[in-house]
Amino acid sequence: MTAATTAKLITLNAQSEPHKFSLDPHDIQRFANLCGQFNEHLQQIEARLNVRIRSRGNQFELLGDNSSKQTAEHILKQLWRETGNGTELTPNLIHLFLQESGLEMIHNDSPELKATVIQTKRGLIKPRGANQQGYVRSIQQHDINFGIGPAGTGKTYLAVACAVQALEQEEVRRILLVRPAVEAGEKLGFLPGDLSQKIDPYLRPLYDALYEMLGFERVEKLMEKNVIELAPLAYMRGRTLNNAFIILDESQNTTMEQMKMLLTRIGFGSCAVITGDITQVDLPRGTRSGLLHASKVLENVNGIGFTRFQSKDVVRHPLVQRIVEAYDDFEGDTNHPEGSGS
Repeated sequence: MTAATTAKLITLNAQSEPHKFSLDPHDIQRFANLCGQFNEHLQQIEARLNVRIRSRGNQFELLGDNSSKQTAEHILKQLWRETGNGTELTPNLIHLFLQESGLEMIHNDSPELKATVIQTKRGLIKPRGANQQGYVRSIQQHDINFGIGPAGTGKTYLAVACAVQALEQEEVRRILLVRPAVEAGEKLGFLPGDLSQKIDPYLRPLYDALYEMLGFERVEKLMEKNVIELAPLAYMRGRTLNNAFIILDESQNTTMEQMKMLLTRIGFGSCAVITGDITQVDLPRGTRSGLLHASKVLENVNGIGFTRFQSKDVVRHPLVQRIVEAYDDFEGDTNHPEGSGS
């Protein structure tokens, strides 16, 4: 028997060795809450981590590779503590715990990775998963950052949280929220109301995040003082933005010229975060997305950070992740009569 074969057998034996642990104190109601109806919660963990979970009372046995067993035990113990606090576990909550405590997080020994949080006066905001953690660290370390990926990955929410933290810690003097104001063929000039009323619908996700982190009254006061400014992208031309935290949201709907214009507006003491999803471009046919272009032109420029999110980073309803994956598969199928082939 060769050394390689012996090593392989040892590895297989280590993976097949069951890992046993118990959850105390023994409580039938908490145990039922943990497992879910017809063990749906345990099955959800098994499917995500590729492990086998056996239980009898409060005694658990895990089968799988060592890293997956370690992760599964960690999550089960976290969920057990939640049941002790009176939390009613649901498949959605299990999904969020899996996102936050996935393999990439549990087995990364970097203290910096585990310690990354956003501090606001209303409390701590903890990024979920390795990609969100890296995204926040990149924002904290670079003056210009790109967050590219599907809906529900926290790109905009975390950017707003970082902006609020920077404002409260007096690292910047104001927050500037920018979004392309022409989407799905609707031009601002044809919408009723003043400028603020015209662009409000486009900036609603940014408003919602601000209200959650600062409170409605404080946001309104800061907007009155222009400490928080909302503006369509077209109004950025000719300005120099100093000591500001700039967020360009939905940037896949910028043209190449608009993207270059915004990036060259950034002045001293400023930070910019550009977020978008290159699979949801609403620009006229034949117009190239400024986000897609910038991601290729600037990727190797020192001082600019890029974070690319994937469907596994989605932290909304579990169906959102499956929807994103289904669209990716469909659009990537060159043999499908309606597939884009790109």
